[in-house]
Amino acid sequence: MTDDRLRATGGREVDTVRFPIGRPPREVDVLVVGAGPVGLSAAVELTGLGVDVAVVDAGTSASLARAGAIGHTPRVVELFRRWGLLQQIRDEWTFPPEWNRGTQFVTSLAGHTLVAPPRRGFAQASVTPFSLADTIRRPQSVLQKVFLERLEAHSVSVTGGWRVEDVQDSGDGMVTTVVGNGERREVRSRYVIGADGGRSTVRRLAGIGRTGEYATEKHYRLVVRTQPRAVGPAPSGVNIVFNQHASGFLAAISSTDWRAYSEPYALDAEPTQHELLATARAAFGIPDLDLELVSVTSFFRATRIADTFRLGRILLAGDAAHVRAPGGNLGEGFGDVVNLGWKLAAVLRGQGGDALLDSYDRERRPHNWRVAEHALARSQAAAATLAEIRRLGVPDDADTTAEAVATRALIGGLISAGYSPSPGVTFDERYDDSPVVAYEPGQAQDDHPWAAERYVLDPRPGHRAPDGYIDAFGDTLYDRIGQDLALLVLGGTGGSDVEAFEASAAERGISLSVVHLDDEHVRDLYGADLVLVRPDHHVAWRGDHLPQGAAAVLDVVLGQRALVHL
Repeated sequence: MTDDRLRATGGREVDTVRFPIGRPPREVDVLVVGAGPVGLSAAVELTGLGVDVAVVDAGTSASLARAGAIGHTPRVVELFRRWGLLQQIRDEWTFPPEWNRGTQFVTSLAGHTLVAPPRRGFAQASVTPFSLADTIRRPQSVLQKVFLERLEAHSVSVTGGWRVEDVQDSGDGMVTTVVGNGERREVRSRYVIGADGGRSTVRRLAGIGRTGEYATEKHYRLVVRTQPRAVGPAPSGVNIVFNQHASGFLAAISSTDWRAYSEPYALDAEPTQHELLATARAAFGIPDLDLELVSVTSFFRATRIADTFRLGRILLAGDAAHVRAPGGNLGEGFGDVVNLGWKLAAVLRGQGGDALLDSYDRERRPHNWRVAEHALARSQAAAATLAEIRRLGVPDDADTTAEAVATRALIGGLISAGYSPSPGVTFDERYDDSPVVAYEPGQAQDDHPWAAERYVLDPRPGHRAPDGYIDAFGDTLYDRIGQDLALLVLGGTGGSDVEAFEASAAERGISLSVVHLDDEHVRDLYGADLVLVRPDHHVAWRGDHLPQGAAAVLDVVLGQRALVHL
């Protein structure tokens, strides 16, 4: 990268992230296949838990030009902070952050605003009532760069250029054959995590099928390059375009590179570069704009979810486990990682039973089906809205007549009616059929149905624990929990029950953080004197006392005994 390009952005850019070159180890506790954001974050998670882990990838680099996921929800940002990497990710911005003014619904970048987002004032705090975090926009390559730096600091083996050829269960572990640089090498591990994308080699070799709806057409995700300042000194960095020739996101990924979308094509169609660039120019709305087509990747509005996320010692995460209509799938991959990581570490230490690993599939797969079905329905509804808008006809940007103004206002109303917030997708990561959650009597009958457009803070077992500041200087409850099991003591001192939890955890060699919060509002929110929270921020048990003892609770939560009401 040249100094000129650095000066053009006012910050740092990541063009290409290169994976280390070398040989994977002969033996390791966990082998992660795939050095995408999910695979690398799995290695970060496991390393933080003291697990010996290595990563291999068939590729040798990751490019900013391929873009991938850019927007990350507040829930994902909570996980970045949990890993201690949020500030590093923020520091790696790839276009001036003042370009990001919320998602604008426009006729084109240079055209008319159809629906303006709520304007965030200077120094205004987060607008979400459900999280202390806020949305962030950074491309996948930024995340990979930061994750790689963390792994390098901990001397974790990450090697590019090694293709998986075979995966076999030897009875007491896994033997993975990898090929690279003309060499065939066997890596022995206790477990293998397949995080190698939608065409996962690990999933295929394991014989794990997928279920879901196939696409009836295909779309293309384009990365196009402009000349510096060709679209203005501070354009809107995040836009959804509606006009007669282009639709979908037009989002900056650097000071010169933008992600745009093609129109839908038949599954067997092969559009020309000229066609794709014409669509991108229509999204910008700048005649004769000099554009270079940097990258073209196809995607499908479909749902394909693995029939199981666990098969013996093989575990799937991210796109290897689930792909769906675009929007948030990477965040679901990070959710897989934090759900799986502490469980796998506990099993490797001999603290968790086999049911703990079974719960990974029991918890994550139903959640992913909920989100996938919503995403597909939303995608289909958006296509119907676009068709209706085009039947009305989007006026040319140069048309400023009263009729054109009225038509744009009508289109804005259609968009507003069709694009409702989905806090349930972001935050309602409930696990309501898990063998390692101590549910309360009648909870399943009393629980409100999962809904994409609805979310309320819910402290019952299986739900995400409400977060909050616990000191005057900015530390949060999630900061305090870290990567441990946490016992929240919300009513008095907890007395002998707390001592019982501490003693039972010590006997098992488990790190247990005991958090005393003397605040009646917190006690009212959580609805119990004692609350056990898992390292992935989910409530495992709550109660005012221990009728069957702390050991019984921990046995259930760690998969050592069958679930009973405690």
